[in-house]
Amino acid sequence: MTTLTPSRPAFAPSNYLTHSRGVLSWAMTLDHKRIGIMYLLGVLGSFLLGGIFALLVRTELIWPGQTIMTADQYNRAFTLHGAIMVFLVIIPSVPAALGNFVLPIMLGAKDVAFPRLNLGSFYLWVLGAVLAVLAMLSGGIDTGWTFYTPYSIEADRQGVIWVASAVFILGFSSIFTGINFIVTIHRLRPQGMTWFRMPLFLWALYATAVIQVLATPVLGITVLLLMVEKVMGIGIFDPSLGGDPVLFQHFFWFYSHPAVYIMILPAMGIVSELISVHSHRHIFGYRFIAFSSVAIAIFGFLVWGHHMFASGQSPLMNALFSMITFSVSIPSAIKVFNWLATMYRGRISLNTPMLYGLSFIFIFTIGGLTGIPLGTLATDIHLHDTYFVVAHFHYVMMGSALIAMIGGMHHWWPKMTGRMYSETAGRIGAIGVFLGFNFTFFPQFMLGSLGMPRRYFDYQAGFSQDLTELFHVYHFLSTLGSYFMALAFFWTAGYLLHSLFRGERAPANPWGGASLEWKCSSPPPHDNFAEQPAVGDCYDYDQIEWDEAAKGYRFRENYTPAAAH
Repeated sequence: MTTLTPSRPAFAPSNYLTHSRGVLSWAMTLDHKRIGIMYLLGVLGSFLLGGIFALLVRTELIWPGQTIMTADQYNRAFTLHGAIMVFLVIIPSVPAALGNFVLPIMLGAKDVAFPRLNLGSFYLWVLGAVLAVLAMLSGGIDTGWTFYTPYSIEADRQGVIWVASAVFILGFSSIFTGINFIVTIHRLRPQGMTWFRMPLFLWALYATAVIQVLATPVLGITVLLLMVEKVMGIGIFDPSLGGDPVLFQHFFWFYSHPAVYIMILPAMGIVSELISVHSHRHIFGYRFIAFSSVAIAIFGFLVWGHHMFASGQSPLMNALFSMITFSVSIPSAIKVFNWLATMYRGRISLNTPMLYGLSFIFIFTIGGLTGIPLGTLATDIHLHDTYFVVAHFHYVMMGSALIAMIGGMHHWWPKMTGRMYSETAGRIGAIGVFLGFNFTFFPQFMLGSLGMPRRYFDYQAGFSQDLTELFHVYHFLSTLGSYFMALAFFWTAGYLLHSLFRGERAPANPWGGASLEWKCSSPPPHDNFAEQPAVGDCYDYDQIEWDEAAKGYRFRENYTPAAAH
């Protein structure tokens, strides 16, 4: 493989950050990198807003009885926390933000297949976010982020219409992004990049895009029917008019369980890159990991009923959904075992991205193992709608998906910004997030096992004195953990912002990666590459050597692989 020498150094006027300056040039840009950065800023802003609501919820629960909010305010706080985190943060965080930036460069392409559609998708996301804010200004909603009927159609709040409209529009943004990624991967792969030469992150994004295109229309139709039912009262979900509220749950979870994999599959793709690059070892079981992404996408459409074991559906359907739910663990376990095998005898660098990758494996394993009692019919009856479900959900969604996203952001931060952050500060932040997360959510497993229901404003009335005291201990620990985790996130934001102004200039390849994005300058040129890069094995680290002059890694000239991996 030949070395690609950029025609201009990093920070030349031609890179994507300085190609054309000004707010208008960014607002009207068709550059996938700038669109990815704008998505990232929007997601991080939404994360801050959703995190504030989370801290309010945890502060309210630190003591029995009313602490800082009324019951009605509490319901609105946890509803907005859930809706913002799911629809504005976790779902778009990796595919729309990091995926938009990285996918074309990893593919060796100049941009996505439909740049104008890409920009349109971003503005649809912005419009959805604005409608969600209008919902807060109109009094908020208190239905929970799932908008379950019949309460959502009976609640006297206009916020339900605003949020349902926001979700409907956000769905179109997700669909358009998925279509763009599918066409880009099919049509813009360079010569020599076969399906089994693509980085595993692209496999994960492709499987995610398929879910986005096939599952998201169901959510759009569901929230549209909810709005029609609320405004016109025609009896789709309202039992007083002959409707079926359980039908709403079937529609909602037929989308929302595949949506779990919209959140987690790209995170798994990021972890495949983190583990391989920072272990400096060829990924173990490439094809198994690639096909497991496709298998997870397929299984995701078949397990929605495990959310409804207590809804009155037939015992046969419960048993079938339980069995299929256990089957999902197989492709997920394949990934974990292959990541561990990749690290075996690897030259592991315990830098910040790798610490986030290791955190993902630990937390995702706990999230997966705690899903077993929830997929088992007998134990789910006891744990259903308790804090055990809250803890499990956050271990899989926030602790896995969001931590992988932050790890990926650190991994590609030098490429995105052209600046290096402080490794010492990064390691402190990664350890702080890991400890704060587990300190926050592990006590909630104990709460759920003791029978503490989720969504309860007060845990004093209706419970024995001994049980109330136990609930208080675990809620107190969980709330302290949330404060610690918030400090770790602010610490992380601080050193990343500091790096933009004071960080050292980043070399083209600071980590020793072998995929195509490490062949262009940091930050990339406007069209990503000065010339078409040669395609090789993106996990062959024998082609990489240290360049002392550049203080980074480089690709060996005239490298010939010794043997096929």
